[in-house]
Amino acid sequence: MALETEDLFDSSDSVRSGKPLAHVQTAVFPGPIRLVNGGVLPELTIAYETYGTLSEHKDNAVLVFHALSGDSHVAAHDENDDPGWWDLLIGPGKSVDTNRYFVICANVLGGCRGTTGPDSVNPETGKKYGVDFPSITVADIVDVQRRLVESLGIERLLAIIGGSLGGLMALDWGSRYPDGVAGIAAIATGARMTTQALAFDIVARNAIMSDPHFFGGEYYDKDRGPAIGLAIARMLGHITYLSQESMNRKFNADRNVGRKIDTSFETKFSVGSYLAYQGDKFVERFDANSYIALTLALDAFDLGHDRETLVAALRRSMCRWLFVSFSSDWLFPTFQARELVDAAICGDKRVSYCNVKSDCGHDAFLLENELPVYGSLVSSFLHNLSLDWNADDERRQALAESYGKPDAPQKTRLDYDRILALIPPMTKILDIGCGKGELLARLKARGHERLVGVEIEEGLVMKCVERGLDVVQLDVNDGLKSFSEHQFDFVVLSKTLQTIRNVELVLDEMLRVGTRAIVSFPNLGFRRHRERLNGGRAPLTDPRPGREWYNTNDVRFLTILDFEEFCERKGYRIYKKASINSTTGEQIDCDDNENADVVIVVLGR
Repeated sequence: MALETEDLFDSSDSVRSGKPLAHVQTAVFPGPIRLVNGGVLPELTIAYETYGTLSEHKDNAVLVFHALSGDSHVAAHDENDDPGWWDLLIGPGKSVDTNRYFVICANVLGGCRGTTGPDSVNPETGKKYGVDFPSITVADIVDVQRRLVESLGIERLLAIIGGSLGGLMALDWGSRYPDGVAGIAAIATGARMTTQALAFDIVARNAIMSDPHFFGGEYYDKDRGPAIGLAIARMLGHITYLSQESMNRKFNADRNVGRKIDTSFETKFSVGSYLAYQGDKFVERFDANSYIALTLALDAFDLGHDRETLVAALRRSMCRWLFVSFSSDWLFPTFQARELVDAAICGDKRVSYCNVKSDCGHDAFLLENELPVYGSLVSSFLHNLSLDWNADDERRQALAESYGKPDAPQKTRLDYDRILALIPPMTKILDIGCGKGELLARLKARGHERLVGVEIEEGLVMKCVERGLDVVQLDVNDGLKSFSEHQFDFVVLSKTLQTIRNVELVLDEMLRVGTRAIVSFPNLGFRRHRERLNGGRAPLTDPRPGREWYNTNDVRFLTILDFEEFCERKGYRIYKKASINSTTGEQIDCDDNENADVVIVVLGR
């Protein structure tokens, strides 16, 4: 059966080519430019592109860092322009809306698309640098980008967005230039490469350097360069960008039907045809010495090899953080994002995190499959950074009105009113199972500055970020290891206890992390629930429409008496208790186990 070219060969590289960039600009800086490892550049050229208009207050600039093989052309400038490598995210009306933001994207130092790199001419010799190009680090790459930003008259960026290598650059900026950016979105990245990822890069560099046409890196004046080695390096890269699920979906149906293409590589299998095509196309637009220089910089980056050093690095930052990982990414696995999130939380930084469910692997951040999730997260993050930055009420109102639609009116939860009354002003709150963030939003409006939500459902995390709240996606049944002892004054678990599998662990953790815990739950001892049981029917405690015994999240069925006995056994002290009949709204002070359907307790050690 014949394979369709667009199905087999489509990838995150599909829109990229070696064509001249029509809208590229250059900035030249005289030397000497001193580098971290001791090298010196006699001068520096930076190729960059901008989108949108810089505001009068210069408070809408967004710097985008590209991944290993990217360049300055992050998006199309108009309908006649070629698409950019992140065209699906950036542009008028898109997640990074160039009608609102001034977007800057520059080719990295060491690249081969206009910024000084190994294939640039050394002004001191009149020849291309080749192997004489000095060793560079991620810090050098970031320093170059900072020079560009300053040359544009921008003292502080609204945001930095970077994925993969771009994420490493974003982390480096946040830790070394803490007053230079209001918020950072670090996507599909980590504090350093895993040893497995490092191994792939080592093999890739060996493939390039072992090519007989590498000539020790001095191939620019030769008839042929190390095309075979560079293509193999790119094939290895593409394997790490995909996931097992995406490879099965793409290649398994016609696994043994390779596509014949003009290549020297094996094409017996469909996946082989794909890799050969990607490798050959890459050689047309990339330089082998650049590949070596950039992967060495990437592999040497280490923001923190253990928790202590990572916490210290992120503690220096003064921005809000958004971390996004993808569930099937094995180049930068989810645990690496969690390490960053945990370190930011330990440093008491404002942080949100979502592990986006995806089967697309590392490339998910460049594909449209999960764009509704990560695009929405980035869009909301930028919007709320803008609101935080602008103290002018009139301008804040205009910004708020320009962004999406407000939430549909929600019915006020009675237990939230009572919980709010139990929380003193200006205290620090952690809300577990925070849902859409209604309680946190009300606390924020009341003036509490340190508010964090924990939520497991992806869609609810998105809602919280949309509200401008800090929310971390994690399963509380695994504990609250991200948080330090007594990091909060109150830890709230509202109408979530009945869904918890590991009740003892969660409550112990709440009282470790918080000075007080506030817990609300439906009381199964309530008279109407008993009557329903007497009639042979299960009580319905989940008020959401359509929730029955077979599709509710509830796994615990407890009464007020059960909970009080549990607290006595555990040595918890109940400081306050509010028992409520949610139908009438009245507080029940007599025989609450029978007359109240919801109870709220304040616990301590």
